[in-house]
Amino acid sequence: MTSKDAHTTVPTVLLRADGEVDEETLAYARTKIDAVVGRPELPDVTGEVRVTRAAAHHADRPWSATAALHVGRREVVVLAEAATGRELVDQLQDRLRRQTDKAAPARRPGQHTPAPPWRGGSPAPRPAEGGGDGADSHPV
Repeated sequence: MTSKDAHTTVPTVLLRADGEVDEETLAYARTKIDAVVGRPELPDVTGEVRVTRAAAHHADRPWSATAALHVGRREVVVLAEAATGRELVDQLQDRLRRQTDKAAPARRPGQHTPAPPWRGGSPAPRPAEGGGDGADSHPV
């Protein structure tokens, strides 16, 4: 691997190029990947993105990309194929954003859902039925 083949985006995400990938496409890919994995609501992201251009010029979609990332404690794998480098990077960005959104926790750190009663949590209060004086109510 030469220095042209490996580029770092966010400090822990490596961008690699295989085949005849031009610098313009790599710069565009770096920008788009940084936009996805550098969002503040995401936990630490590590891994590798590989952009490949096939040597066979007769292929319908000579450009392909593979991303294998760890988003917090979850793994995200994204594949994309396209006819042009720009199209490939746009497709990769859309798929990465969808998958990282799914992998990212919905809550902020420190927020936890209370445990259900069968796991030692306190039961939720039940509303009184009928709204009457409670003479006919029975304890649960």
